[in-house]
Amino acid sequence: MDWDKLQYFLFLARHGTLARAGMALHVDATTVSRRVSALETVLGQTLFERTPAGFVLTAAGRALVPHAEAMAAAAARIHLAQEDGSGLSGQLRVSVSEGFGNSFIAPRLASFVAAHPELEIDLVASSGFLDPSRREADMAVLLARPRKGPLITRKLSDYSLGLYAPAARPDWQDAVAAGPLGRAGIPVIGYMPDILYAPELDYLGEIEPGLRASVRSSSILAQRRMIAGGAGVGVLPCFLAADDPGLVRVRPEQAIARAFWLALHRDIAPQPRIRAFIDWLDIEVRESRGLLVPG
Repeated sequence: MDWDKLQYFLFLARHGTLARAGMALHVDATTVSRRVSALETVLGQTLFERTPAGFVLTAAGRALVPHAEAMAAAAARIHLAQEDGSGLSGQLRVSVSEGFGNSFIAPRLASFVAAHPELEIDLVASSGFLDPSRREADMAVLLARPRKGPLITRKLSDYSLGLYAPAARPDWQDAVAAGPLGRAGIPVIGYMPDILYAPELDYLGEIEPGLRASVRSSSILAQRRMIAGGAGVGVLPCFLAADDPGLVRVRPEQAIARAFWLALHRDIAPQPRIRAFIDWLDIEVRESRGLLVPG
């Protein structure tokens, strides 16, 4: 199997149009179309439906995606193993959400730092994002796909959120499982609606219509501590709550789906330090899919 053709297939599956896939691969749209058509010919299968909105995977295409992703991960490992880390230098600034930066990237960053000791790495993990289109950061992991600016964007990963209660309050766990939170008299923890920095964080209504937080913080890490400490129940990303013995997930059938999007200025996309970090992050995300999307 020709990995080169599979790579074009995978980028078209991720981006949905020839133009966006070509931009991410730094080739023209015609090249993407030609390579994908060649792959379909070799396999004897139609991998995409051509629609006015873009390219949609067929059943055969969906079946091929996990195999192509596995090959992409293997290729990235080879690239990282062969690359001379001392050859990469300069500053790399990455803007991420507070929860993802603190609980996912930071604990795993040691391997990337060891591979590239000459790089200066700034991990900006906060409630809010720096803007790659204005060169405030080299890249950003966002909660939604940006629609403006000279950016290359793609989905990094799906992730799930769930409803959590303190491990020390089994009575709350039983009450939440038995009926509506609004009638249980249990404090609900969440964000302050007037300073919500992304609309994707307005998710309490997906647990119960009209549900409001009575104990609030702009920090998801503070919310986790509040819940574990017994101040109330609330919604947390599953990857953030997974290793906290003070938390118990309640109503596991209620899963809120969200996604992380990778965005970077198109002018810096070819730089080796940028590619190295994206390759590393892709590997970490693929290997942690069960943590990001449990079940």
